[in-house]
Amino acid sequence: MLTPSQLRQFEDDGYLVLPEFLSDQEVASLEAARARIVDGLDPAEHRISIFTTLEDRQVDLRAKDDYFLESGDKVRFFWEEGAFNSAGELTVDRSLAINKIGHALHWLVPEFRAVTFSDKVRALCRSLRFSAPAVAQSMYIFKQPGIGGEVTPHQDATFLYTEPPSAIAGLWMALEDADVENGCLWFAPGSHKGPVTRRFVRNPDPAGPRLLFRGQQQEVDPEAFVPVPVKRGGCVLISGLVQHRSSANTSARSRHIYTFHVVETDGAEYSEENWLQPTAQLPFPKL
Repeated sequence: MLTPSQLRQFEDDGYLVLPEFLSDQEVASLEAARARIVDGLDPAEHRISIFTTLEDRQVDLRAKDDYFLESGDKVRFFWEEGAFNSAGELTVDRSLAINKIGHALHWLVPEFRAVTFSDKVRALCRSLRFSAPAVAQSMYIFKQPGIGGEVTPHQDATFLYTEPPSAIAGLWMALEDADVENGCLWFAPGSHKGPVTRRFVRNPDPAGPRLLFRGQQQEVDPEAFVPVPVKRGGCVLISGLVQHRSSANTSARSRHIYTFHVVETDGAEYSEENWLQPTAQLPFPKL
């Protein structure tokens, strides 16, 4: 459970660092599971789907990307754009070319499920006064050395909107040291007190792209962002409303993390317009 001072800091800043949230054994188990999943990847079963956070490219790449749109109840692979040459061929080993694995690790892979549904995660959500939290999605993000792409300023509620908008939180767990050199998170403290002005939604127009952005991101002074380094095993608790970003990883080190989002289901509504929707195979499982 969060202490009163920790809860106040989270409510003031919109994020909170929890050092040593994961044990060494838990970190090792997630790393081993990731290695097993990547080693077992059969390229014939997975189309190449590039991941980017650049808005124009995101809409373009997702225009007809069912592989992404239907990933909420599956374990799927998304690649770094910088890992391919002009002919579409990998220029690095595939273990160094994956941007992320998502979006149902929390349910389909035992090691990730054990961490996600642990007693300490439940206690953390109780501290946030979530009475019936459910897990919407999960991701293993590699932030590959040299090619790990930039993540532009955003609010998680843009992509996983709820009403009220405060009914979402992210847990971001460092499996390696994350620092300024290899692409740690940067936050604009207090920016969670502003509204959600941009949404990433399913397009009701069948003639257009499958997904689109609606509205404009609220501008935050770039100088307002502060780096938040985290040691291996640490967790960052993230309000769905706080603006955060990360720089490209130009270092020789990766920055592996596991992250998932919880949404309140008691007295809150998850938008049917969101790109990610629960399915018959995987309704959002309750913590």
